[in-house]
Amino acid sequence: MSRKNIESIVAKYLEPIVAEYNYELVDIEYIKEGPNWYLRIYIDKPGGITIDDCEKTSRALEEILDEKDPIEGAYILEVSSPGLDRPLKKAADFKRNIGKIIDIKLYTPHNNQKEYQGKLDRFEDNMVTIITEEDEAVSFKLKDIAIAKPAIIF
Repeated sequence: MSRKNIESIVAKYLEPIVAEYNYELVDIEYIKEGPNWYLRIYIDKPGGITIDDCEKTSRALEEILDEKDPIEGAYILEVSSPGLDRPLKKAADFKRNIGKIIDIKLYTPHNNQKEYQGKLDRFEDNMVTIITEEDEAVSFKLKDIAIAKPAIIF
């Protein structure tokens, strides 16, 4: 079974759990690091996620995964907060960050540049528009963005 299929199956089991606890399911990763496979679940809620939230979600998900057993072989389950530099992936992520400074990395260069930083101005019709430090509006198709996340400015 492919990684994406496993992530999709786990999402199906996880969605009622996060809905019951009023959390947001941010992301699911099933990846191999060294000799180990990891199933990483990222959850969030207004005000942030606590260790108790992660533990409660982990226990509820473990129960279902043990019963349904959708993943062959051993893996390590991790449930955590997405952190301050939470990637922007869904429309709701971009809309929630309008007016904030974000970093964007593209798959291929746009105007000979693959990395941009600017204030998120708009997200409409799968188009992201930022205002750069030079006060220039630059737009990108969502499918062309490799990663977008809030800028960490010190």
